[in-house]
Amino acid sequence: MLTVKDLTYRHSKRFGIDKLNLEFPKGEVISIIGPNGSGKSTLLRLIAALLRPEKGAIILDGKNIVSSNRKAIARQLTMLPQTHDSALDFTVRELVEFGRKPHKRKFAPFSREDKAIIDWALALANVKKYEHRPLFSLSGGERQRAWIAMVLAQRTDYLLLDEPTTFLDIVHQLEILEVIHAINQQDNRTVIMVLHDLNQAAQYSDRLIVMKDGAVYQQGSPEEVFSERMFAEVFGIAVSIHEMDGKPMFVPKRLKRRGKEECTSLPIPSA
Repeated sequence: MLTVKDLTYRHSKRFGIDKLNLEFPKGEVISIIGPNGSGKSTLLRLIAALLRPEKGAIILDGKNIVSSNRKAIARQLTMLPQTHDSALDFTVRELVEFGRKPHKRKFAPFSREDKAIIDWALALANVKKYEHRPLFSLSGGERQRAWIAMVLAQRTDYLLLDEPTTFLDIVHQLEILEVIHAINQQDNRTVIMVLHDLNQAAQYSDRLIVMKDGAVYQQGSPEEVFSERMFAEVFGIAVSIHEMDGKPMFVPKRLKRRGKEECTSLPIPSA
């Protein structure tokens, strides 16, 4: 179990996260959603110990990882950030090998177990056929799958993914989400990810956490979270909610309309 207790972090006078409390049960796919600037990526970086909270604790299997060293944390959870365009000259296999670094001594060769795990990660992410190709020669979707194979090779119980489908076309987005689904189903990994496509979040997640202004507005199953009220209050849009394959999906209708007085107070510029 991963638990966030009274987590507080502030990176400006105007915005931060204040006394956040959350639980992430093992074996679930959990998506954090919310408008830009609501604290989604900040929360993920705090959980990954890439940012240090001012107050509070992050309890992983009974231990507060805020005070743990980086290598110890890397054996328990791993994070794939939004941008990771370094190492483009590495081959896919060389990249995936980095996932085994927290588990081996410095300068020690890869063990038979390490090599088997690397092969397994390459296969599960469907990039085994590209293992000897440099990253720069791959498409965006293929490259993203290679990075996911790298975090898979780390063999942690928790995977943190910050917008794993950003900048990909719809086909590659769905390929990545299917890989994430396979990771969860075949290996019972807990996946915590930030997604901007709310319908995809509903289709591929067991639970949603809705962030607004650095706080949790709501959390629950997609069926519990998707409502006209939530979309109006959090995103400022009017929507209709429908069901597809047993999961909710929304269709945006318009922005939440401003009052007449607010609209008429905006001066029309002269030509």
